[in-house]
Amino acid sequence: MNSKIKGSCLCGRVKFTLVKDFKAFHLCHCKQCRKITGSAHASNLFTAPENIEWSAGKALLQTFDHPDNNFRKVFCRECGSGLPYESRRIPMLIVPAGSLDDEPETEPMDHIFWHEKAKWYESVSDKVTFDGFPA
Repeated sequence: MNSKIKGSCLCGRVKFTLVKDFKAFHLCHCKQCRKITGSAHASNLFTAPENIEWSAGKALLQTFDHPDNNFRKVFCRECGSGLPYESRRIPMLIVPAGSLDDEPETEPMDHIFWHEKAKWYESVSDKVTFDGFPA
């Protein structure tokens, strides 16, 4: 039997459990993923749709389906955190990695749509790091 992993939104009102059976883990740099996440890339794990159990707050889920393409975003109506959703394009559940409460014990496989990445993204690897806000 596969182990499970928990996830939630930022405010903690939406909670879920997933069977830890991820088929893929992509960092997507396409323009749509950058817009929908507000970040340099989406960090998405892919699993079977039946691998999720909503344990709290399912009524707080809000879905945005883009009218002109297959992009979808599911988020908590209270705090706006991105949450797992069924793809409109393929029979998979897409799990934003940041919505997990624990580490998924798998690493990203690749960077996809690399040609669409933000131009500044490549410059980040040599930047100084801090454990919190810089002094």
